Amino acid sequence: MTVKLTGLVAATHTPFHADGSLNLAAVERQAEHLIRSGVGTAFIGGSTGESHSLAVDERLQLAERWAAVARGSELRFVVHVGSNCLADARRLAAQAQTLGAAAVAALAPSYFKPKSLDALIACCGEIAGVAPAVPFYFYDIPVLTGVQFPMPEFLARAADRIPTLAGIKFTNPDLMAYQQCLRVGVGRFDIPWGVDEYLLAAVALGATGAVGSSYNFAAPVYRRLMTAFDRGDLTAARAEQFRSVQLIELLAGYGYMGAAKAVMGFLGVNVGPARLPNTNPTAEQAAGLRAALDHLGFFDWL
Repeated sequence: MTVKLTGLVAATHTPFHADGSLNLAAVERQAEHLIRSGVGTAFIGGSTGESHSLAVDERLQLAERWAAVARGSELRFVVHVGSNCLADARRLAAQAQTLGAAAVAALAPSYFKPKSLDALIACCGEIAGVAPAVPFYFYDIPVLTGVQFPMPEFLARAADRIPTLAGIKFTNPDLMAYQQCLRVGVGRFDIPWGVDEYLLAAVALGATGAVGSSYNFAAPVYRRLMTAFDRGDLTAARAEQFRSVQLIELLAGYGYMGAAKAVMGFLGVNVGPARLPNTNPTAEQAAGLRAALDHLGFFDWL
């Protein structure tokens, strides 16, 4: 089964009220903002969506709301369904198929970690098997899961065991393995890139799509980067990539998740605070963050 996640795919924030409860009413505003920014696909309930801080029922409600908002629009949505509990992951995947998701993706279980590549493939197969009409992506992000296997070998060995395997959401800075993945099965698989601050390097190596958190609030920077690369203007492309690096470094200094959600608020899309164990900037820190963004020129970049 094939699908292409081309261009920018925003890994969306899960919106909360000030008290930390789910704020589904904000999804419509998020979707409108993405469409205006030139982003055609939303990746919901992933790392940026704080999926491991959500109850399963909240994840089901979130997917249902995104499906309702996207219906009849130009926006596609991909549902991250991974969980430490495979029964929960299967439930989420089955729902995603019913809702008409463009694809599903799943992280590896990360508390009881798969001890072998075969065990990882078996986990993915169980999840993908309940949604046989929907393309499946493995979501490789070893820095967070602690699960690290060679992804070219994963594709080669999983190809015949997971009929719906479309590719890998490659949130892994290993550019050598990335090139190898692009060539498995003579380019059979879709390998969207997942490290925003390295996007130009991935595009130079053949990436045509990317999934990332900063595409929520800085999509114009990355769109210009890709356009500049396509016309052979590496100087302009490098300048836009460095803007990304400066932005991400700044947000990381305030605690990335809470700071990124604060930036969405600065842009008029209130997605509320992050949930613990992620932290949020204080009012004083938020004011400092906004001032630093102004100094950087961030709002002019948009």
